[in-house]
Amino acid sequence: MTFTIATWNINSVRLREGLVTRLLAEEAPDILCLQECKSPVEKIPVESFRALGYAHIVARGQKGYNGVAILSKLPLREVGAHDFVDLGHARHVAAMLENGVTIHNFYVPAGGDIPDREANVKFGQKLDYVAAMRDWARAERPARAILVGDLNIAPREDDVWNHKGLLKIVSHTPAETALLGEAQEAGGWVDVTRQDIPAGLLYSWWSYRSPDWDAADKGRRLDHVWATPDIAGAGHGSRILRAARGWDQPSDHVPVFASFDL
Repeated sequence: MTFTIATWNINSVRLREGLVTRLLAEEAPDILCLQECKSPVEKIPVESFRALGYAHIVARGQKGYNGVAILSKLPLREVGAHDFVDLGHARHVAAMLENGVTIHNFYVPAGGDIPDREANVKFGQKLDYVAAMRDWARAERPARAILVGDLNIAPREDDVWNHKGLLKIVSHTPAETALLGEAQEAGGWVDVTRQDIPAGLLYSWWSYRSPDWDAADKGRRLDHVWATPDIAGAGHGSRILRAARGWDQPSDHVPVFASFDL
């Protein structure tokens, strides 16, 4: 079976319902994982998505903040939702396909603006969250699993527009990239996007603060598709839908895709 999965921080699923339906209609991934839905589960506009063939939906929600959802054409069942470091945030949900593949959808805390846990509680929460993801992977040793989401960290030098200039900016600090590397290693996770596109600048986020995001092109790759080693070789066709950043009232993130033959 071949299926395509996409991950997208939508920055309010209710405000951007039309963008989600556009993506589903035009790109038709088999599975779409959304982050930062900013909605209680009962207010997610599921009927619009079901009308396009996405009959299987699992989600965790919060009013106005966080929130993750998996929309699928393929049958799946929920198999868990972790609240790492007991933040009380809706930042993870997991579902299993009928072929036994588990999909983990994550929304890692952004971490605020100051890269110092003493001066910024949110940065400390982010580091603790990623450390908890690492410890979970070490304990669980995931198999036949795909991990996607807005991990809010750009790990590589070519995942940001200015490596040296961003070393003191939250999302690319050495503390964050080192921890994310530990979390990746703990699960044996393979970065499927970079498996397919091993070199070159690659971004999935452009700030709203940039007056001309496309020309300035000051991006970061914050959104990721990982897979466990037993199925990573089945991954292919990775791409980033940069054009979505130019849609009407866009999210500051764009969808990231990968396909799997499993």
